[in-house]
Amino acid sequence: MYRSHNCGELNASNINTEVTLAGWVQKSRDKGFMNWVDLRDRYGITQLIFDESRTNKTVFELAKTLGREFVIQVKGTVIEREAKNKNIPTGEIEILVSELTILNNALTPPFTIEDETDGGEDIRMKYRYLDIRRNPVKNSLLFRHKVAMEVRKYLSDLDFCEVETPYLIKSTPEGARDFVVPSRMNEGQFYALPQSPQTFKQLLMVGGMDKYFQIVKCFRDEDLRADRQPEFTQIDCEMAFVEQEDILNIFEGLTRHLLKEIKGIEVDKFPRITYDYAMKTYGNDKPDIRFGMKFGELNEFAQHKEFPVFNAAELVVGIAVPGAGNYTRKEIDGLIDWVKRPQVGASGMVYVKCNEDGTYKSSVDKFYDQDDLTNWAKATEANPGDMIFVLSGPANKTRAQLSALRMELATRLGLRNPEEFAPLWVVDFPLLELDEESGRYHAMHHPFTSPKPEDMALLETEPGKVRANAYDMVLNGNEIGGGSIRIHDKATQQLMFKYLGFTEEEAKAQFGFLMDAFQFGAPPHGGLAFGLDRLVAILGGQETIRDFIAFPKNNSGRDVMIDAPAAIDDAQLKELRIKVNIA
Repeated sequence: MYRSHNCGELNASNINTEVTLAGWVQKSRDKGFMNWVDLRDRYGITQLIFDESRTNKTVFELAKTLGREFVIQVKGTVIEREAKNKNIPTGEIEILVSELTILNNALTPPFTIEDETDGGEDIRMKYRYLDIRRNPVKNSLLFRHKVAMEVRKYLSDLDFCEVETPYLIKSTPEGARDFVVPSRMNEGQFYALPQSPQTFKQLLMVGGMDKYFQIVKCFRDEDLRADRQPEFTQIDCEMAFVEQEDILNIFEGLTRHLLKEIKGIEVDKFPRITYDYAMKTYGNDKPDIRFGMKFGELNEFAQHKEFPVFNAAELVVGIAVPGAGNYTRKEIDGLIDWVKRPQVGASGMVYVKCNEDGTYKSSVDKFYDQDDLTNWAKATEANPGDMIFVLSGPANKTRAQLSALRMELATRLGLRNPEEFAPLWVVDFPLLELDEESGRYHAMHHPFTSPKPEDMALLETEPGKVRANAYDMVLNGNEIGGGSIRIHDKATQQLMFKYLGFTEEEAKAQFGFLMDAFQFGAPPHGGLAFGLDRLVAILGGQETIRDFIAFPKNNSGRDVMIDAPAAIDDAQLKELRIKVNIA
């Protein structure tokens, strides 16, 4: 054996025990007559001591040659440590080394393998295998494992069965671009990597599996942000003979289980709000409800008062920022500049200070009196000492701008405590969205989402008003899961394809296999998929997902460690009968 114990388990109860350890040299301290080495593995750090008076001379001299990240094996005796370190589990002991074997030398690493490293993100991404040795990344990966195991335990205890689905599938329109894979044996034809296992899990319900789950890789060829990856992991779930309420209860239970087991937090029943309420009250469909600052619509009180900016607007809307009434003009101007940035896109912002004496001072006092501003304060639920910020313009765009401001202010005010968790459900999404450029409707979720039965008649007359049997779980301002009750009969699915602009031939070519399956007794079914990467990051108190993924891509979708994607050689292209033509 290379080791009898790991580097995190020895303590005072092991004194006088002969042990064998192996690991990496974290650091060494040479005092001439005595040399201390910190030996590290995944489990912790153990201090080694090489003493000129007690250690074999050959071993003692060899210890002086050890560099950072050398891989070594030692044998020795556990002894009591004179200068104890209460910060680590092994801090009461050290190993008096009798034998030392260098298993592998190491170059000096390009950054320090410490919790607080001197390596920038780019260099750490290039040498990700070294970055994983650091506690923050290592612990994030262990944390992810713990979450995944709790998910498997919870679902398995409820009779869910984990079933693997294929990675090489047919390209289908599901909202993002597919990654495609050429088939050597089928000339001119391509597989696609799945954006999700959507059709396969529906087919598993047709197959009678009843309760399915899978922790599965999914792939989308889309523009990236810090919290997106071209390949990501879903907790994918589907159930037969269920209604929406059954699914919400099951996965609300899963989330409560994770919060309790992982974070030690008890959460009551989750609030439920409609999509329309979320958009009007928070400006987006994944609101962070750890804090207030709900939107107050001001058209009734702000228009027709000789202020042309508001009179010309489709929507005038504001938020009350708690305790911000003492903001300086410089701070206010800074926020006005912030909302004018291209990323937000507002043309300006009006503000109202709510004075402690109950009066108001605004940037539009010329047009609005104290009674008007009192109504603004009531609509936004502002209190003395608060500040009201108001935006105006096209409704959807203005709500999005104010939502961005709301989140920015909450961050600045410290209202987004990563150790506080506020989950909720958003329900009653629109079934269809209108693409203004093409003038065509497309599915807000995917083409297999069931409409609300009571809204079916609106498909002919007002398709934009049809609600879906769809739901999202939101945690701390992030969508962590979403799903729907599926269409399970051929006639309704054909009707859905029709309103999405598919011809019969197109629908048959893309989804004929699913339509055929529906003719053989498909049960009512529905499901939900959690984004595991995002869920783990939020539970871990982080905003981004990269440190919870072993080998992530950068913002350009590149793996800078292995230099992928990369060109392939001409022989491979010839075998695949593919010609590359870069214009």
